[in-house]
Amino acid sequence: MRLPGPLHALNEGLAFVLEIVAIIALAWWGFTTGGNILVNVVLGVATPVVAMVLWGLFAAPRARFKVALPLVLLVKAVVFGAGALGFYGVGHPGSALAFAVITLINTALATADREAHFRRAAG
Repeated sequence: MRLPGPLHALNEGLAFVLEIVAIIALAWWGFTTGGNILVNVVLGVATPVVAMVLWGLFAAPRARFKVALPLVLLVKAVVFGAGALGFYGVGHPGSALAFAVITLINTALATADREAHFRRAAG
């Protein structure tokens, strides 16, 4: 299913915003979850950095490694799932659920759109 131009751009823009929100949720969780300031700082910095590295290596449009779609989707599920759990962990279960649902819909639409684009380009 190929999205029309404006919807394609909107969905791609939303995908970028969701990536940023996942990183923010992970940092928020990390900075508030530990038992002391050192743990908070380590988790608040390391957790989003790990997510960004995974994303940049495997899931970004210009990822360092071109991998099969199932691995890309797995990395997205891990990062977005961790972001949703971050919201839940800081006491916002409604935000966690909304984030999870929105990222699921956005990723499904983006995947279908890209697959249709590549099939069309190859055919």
